[in-house]
Amino acid sequence: MRNYEDSYRHKGLRKQLVDQLRQKGITDERVLEAINTIPRHFFLDSAFEKVAYEDKAFPIAEGQTISQPYTVAYQSQLLEIKLHEKVLEIGTGSGYQAIVLSEIGAKVFTIERQKNLFDEHRQFILRKKYPNIKYFYGDGYEGLPTFSPFDKIIVTAAAPYIPPKLVEQLKTGGKMVIPVGEGGIQRMLRITREKDGSTSEESFDTFSFVPMVEGRNGHAN
Repeated sequence: MRNYEDSYRHKGLRKQLVDQLRQKGITDERVLEAINTIPRHFFLDSAFEKVAYEDKAFPIAEGQTISQPYTVAYQSQLLEIKLHEKVLEIGTGSGYQAIVLSEIGAKVFTIERQKNLFDEHRQFILRKKYPNIKYFYGDGYEGLPTFSPFDKIIVTAAAPYIPPKLVEQLKTGGKMVIPVGEGGIQRMLRITREKDGSTSEESFDTFSFVPMVEGRNGHAN
């Protein structure tokens, strides 16, 4: 069961969360405003409602998580989204990250490899509010070549290496934010595709993500 009421208490808790994110170094006001706007408790079972606005990751179906708000804000800030940019997200999960990007003004294409999660998400109450998000069931390592090139790509799972097919789907000057590394800890990287097709790489803080797995899990209808 989920509680789809957004009360003054929920809004107050979101404001406290945003204050925490500011203290941790998030400076992009559009990202902070998106997190202040979106009812994160809608994404969680009502059993988790009291802790929905703590700065923590929580488990969802299929062994996945809804990312820690700080991680969502951090990746969103690194993307430097401009209004109406096309963004490819690898790993829909709960849908929270995609909705944050949409709230900032991006046109989001998001892929989920877990069929059960993908199907469950069809019924999600906030989907109608964000028609600029398109949802796909597929293998994140393949990206969405049909809809490329993208201005930005965000990967929300731990990649053992930078997937070459994703780099190919970036526009010239486009950026990809991706946590890379095997084991429990990954380094957040920002990859920029240069005019000659090569890439440049910036390295940021370390995080811990669930692994990015190849292929699809489940069967398409």
